[in-house]
Amino acid sequence: MTTNKELLEIRGSETPRGVGILTGVFADKARNAEIWDVEGNRYIDLATGIAVVATGHNHPRVVAAVKAQLDRFTHTCFQVTPYDVYVRLAERLNKAAPGPTRKKTIFVNTGAEAVENSVKIARKHTGRSGIIAFSGAFHGRTMMGMALTGKVVPYKAGFGPFPAEVFHVPFPIEYHGVSVADALNALQTLFKSDVEPSRIAAMIVEPVQGEGGFYPAPAEFLQALREQCDRHGIVLIIDEVQTGFGRTGTLFACEQAGVEPDLMPVAKSIAGGFPLAGVIGKADIMDAVDPGGLGSTFGGSPIGCAAGLAVLDVIAEEDLCGKAKAIGRQIEEWAEQLQAETNCIGHIRITGAMSAIEFVRDGDPDSPDADLTMAVAADALTQGVLLLTCGVRGNVIRFLPPLTIEPEVLAEALEVTGNTIRKLAKDLRKAS
Repeated sequence: MTTNKELLEIRGSETPRGVGILTGVFADKARNAEIWDVEGNRYIDLATGIAVVATGHNHPRVVAAVKAQLDRFTHTCFQVTPYDVYVRLAERLNKAAPGPTRKKTIFVNTGAEAVENSVKIARKHTGRSGIIAFSGAFHGRTMMGMALTGKVVPYKAGFGPFPAEVFHVPFPIEYHGVSVADALNALQTLFKSDVEPSRIAAMIVEPVQGEGGFYPAPAEFLQALREQCDRHGIVLIIDEVQTGFGRTGTLFACEQAGVEPDLMPVAKSIAGGFPLAGVIGKADIMDAVDPGGLGSTFGGSPIGCAAGLAVLDVIAEEDLCGKAKAIGRQIEEWAEQLQAETNCIGHIRITGAMSAIEFVRDGDPDSPDADLTMAVAADALTQGVLLLTCGVRGNVIRFLPPLTIEPEVLAEALEVTGNTIRKLAKDLRKAS
């Protein structure tokens, strides 16, 4: 039998250390919210490949759609010989996207590529070059993605110089003393001290920060950004790479603020685990680019597009947006009880099934406890629960279960995690 240890040895000698791995567990098979490793150990998956498998591992509808497409063809390149699943998925996404304005969609391969193309389109549409992003943001590991990202370690350290004319403004996080008014005042200060609005092509913002710590953007903040972009002719890019496709309780998170993006990068949960990403945007903005200016050899693969059509069917037919809200309520109830019992959970954030708890020392928001966070994730893994950490300060556990997870399986995972937190928090109190 192949073991995790044997595969880790191969991994260490044959793949670069820059591709960090969070666990020493090598997957062998998976079903819905459960993964079994090569040694037969079972894990409840609260990571879903970093928010990718919202429809669960190997959803029958997605698998059937992919098998049917495999029997037809696997690749022709849409720019050479186009195919039906690409245009039909684009048509459905254009109709589903927030706002009344007519949309068009291009498909690419990854979230970072979707972000890059959004910047390209915005610059071509406006004839401007400047881009505004926000502290704590994550927009990818490409050069432009890193420039837009608002976290240095591990994403930006040692990789500069980055593309010019990218400006960062504080993201509003009331828990850390940054109000919506503070963030908007900083934006006005930027316009007065560093760059005039007429040089800004786009603002890019996550409706809920992902790697930054699962902080939701207040509705009034997104609405204010929409107003500023309208006032100054700036393209508003709302990055729905992690939040899209039901994760937050609506198909797209920005719907909850009543804000229509100009451009919307999407990826991750779009195709049930198959590589696919895209940019959905207002038709007149998308059409600013001349033929040949957009495209990719593998962009919008027939396999990914077929899976994407099945994912939209599953979201609608199984009410995954409603299930996301129910998951959030289940996690919130559990987290609030745990917070009352311990003094280590400083903040609970619930946006549908995009949920997080933030660990601090003695209830102090200014004393992040990254050590406890890592210990909780590591200990939970030994008991069969797969968790992810995040946050600029490394002190956040994020919960990203499949939206199809059975309530009893989620309850099992939360019980393990809660007992782990209680035990470790008690041990740390004794040690101090």
